[in-house]
Amino acid sequence: MESESEPYVRLASLRQLHQVMADMNTARSLADTLQTVANGVVTALGYELACVNLVRPDGDLVVAAFSGNQAAEALITGRVGSRESWERRLSMGETWGDLVFIPHTEGWILDDDDVPQWYTDGPAPRFEDEWHPSDRLFAPMYTPGVQGGQCGELIGVLSVDRPRNGRRPGAWGREALQMYAFQAAIAISNARLRSNMQRALVRLEREQQALRASEESFRQAFEYAPSGMAIAEMGGDQHGRILRTNDALCRLLGRPASAMRRYSFSDLVHPEDIGTLLRTSAEGGRAELRLGRRDGTYVWVSLRNSVVADAADGPRFLLTHVEDIEERKRRELQLAHRASHDSLTGLPNSAELRSRLSSRLCQRPTHSGALEPVDAAFGHPAFDAGGHGFDFRQGGAEAFDAFDHHVHTVAPEGERDDGTKGLAVLFCDLDGFKSINDRFGHNAGDAVLIEVARRLSQCVRDGDTVARLGGDEFVILADGLGKADAADLAVRLRNEIIRPIRAEGRAVRVGASFGIGWAHCGMTADEVLKSADERMYVEKRSRPKQHRRAG
Repeated sequence: MESESEPYVRLASLRQLHQVMADMNTARSLADTLQTVANGVVTALGYELACVNLVRPDGDLVVAAFSGNQAAEALITGRVGSRESWERRLSMGETWGDLVFIPHTEGWILDDDDVPQWYTDGPAPRFEDEWHPSDRLFAPMYTPGVQGGQCGELIGVLSVDRPRNGRRPGAWGREALQMYAFQAAIAISNARLRSNMQRALVRLEREQQALRASEESFRQAFEYAPSGMAIAEMGGDQHGRILRTNDALCRLLGRPASAMRRYSFSDLVHPEDIGTLLRTSAEGGRAELRLGRRDGTYVWVSLRNSVVADAADGPRFLLTHVEDIEERKRRELQLAHRASHDSLTGLPNSAELRSRLSSRLCQRPTHSGALEPVDAAFGHPAFDAGGHGFDFRQGGAEAFDAFDHHVHTVAPEGERDDGTKGLAVLFCDLDGFKSINDRFGHNAGDAVLIEVARRLSQCVRDGDTVARLGGDEFVILADGLGKADAADLAVRLRNEIIRPIRAEGRAVRVGASFGIGWAHCGMTADEVLKSADERMYVEKRSRPKQHRRAG
């Protein structure tokens, strides 16, 4: 820059300063901006050396750019001066507006601080305003938009040295350096903002790429999952409506994806499983229930739910995993059936018979208030209409009130049919079965038992129970019969049994003896069966041997 002693400033110098300021604001990066600032001091303001000290996040200042001397640049660029040392420098010396000038007469006290600096050699000043090699001139740079300069936040300091004309800057030179520092602060702030925006854009793009990759991974995992997947709406009027399904679920239910979007799971679930579904609609809920297929059949599935939440609106969707467990349920039912049914005939076994019989009987107290005996394995406590239990040992009328909710099983009394309908227990023992086993083998005996079971099942009503007690003994539970009805049923069953049976390629015959017992509350299942068994033996002994056997 031309000397202030001249009566005017060259227009070329002003153009050069304007160009430097333009370059500062068009630099591509923060590093380029800082270097442009340092270069502009040398090319446009007439100093031989310029250094940009930038405030770091920790408050200390680092030499971020240097211009004018490559050796000095290599020596101090990147070095750090403490904030304390810089504040001491900016608070001493002479203030020229926003500038700080420390003459060589005072600067010696700063020689040992930690601020990076470059020492230049030269002769001692020959006149008053001549620049001394140890003079220091600093131009603080503050955040823009704050009136008064120093009221803003310090973002850096420009340090300059060795004016080309050898003189300390005059009024115009000081004003130019101060203005330049102000514009440099704006350029550096803008460059930082652009740099932060660029980093934010890069980070956002990476996050978006990660999100797209995550969404694509989810889409592929959803679409190609081997088990059923569905996304349902949460909240609002359309709560539970299915929004999306994968191919596996569509194949499982035999419904196209377009049709699935018309339903919610409550529309598809078996009516008996609605309560189970409602209890499972929360996050992490699991349930095993039946869903309806397009052909009207139902399939057992396992549902597992996860809530998909939105950062702003909270839970938005319900992600449901649907696993086909039809085969497992079938095996479980088969195991349960095997546990409660005879493996040969398929009839309920002894344990199932006793369970069904016990479910009809209750413990009735005696008139003294004591509790009559009950089979511990099959008896159950009594409750009133509100579900409250009673201690029958207390006695009194409350004990009898405990049975008000229960329809008591009663038995006909006397030898004649008095019109009372009860639960008849027909105990059947095959006559002549042992001889078939002995003569023709156990395969023939098994064939006879299977056929007898079939004939007994065909002769009873729906709801009656035909069970195999063991060996060649069968029991029929028939509810709502009078004495005459039970006797007629026994005759019909006997007539069915005595018809010839094909076993091992030959026709064989067996007879049957029936004992009719009656179940009533206060008895145990074993007591009822024992009563029918005793009556069967009475009936068997009362008939001639030739009538009991059927060859």
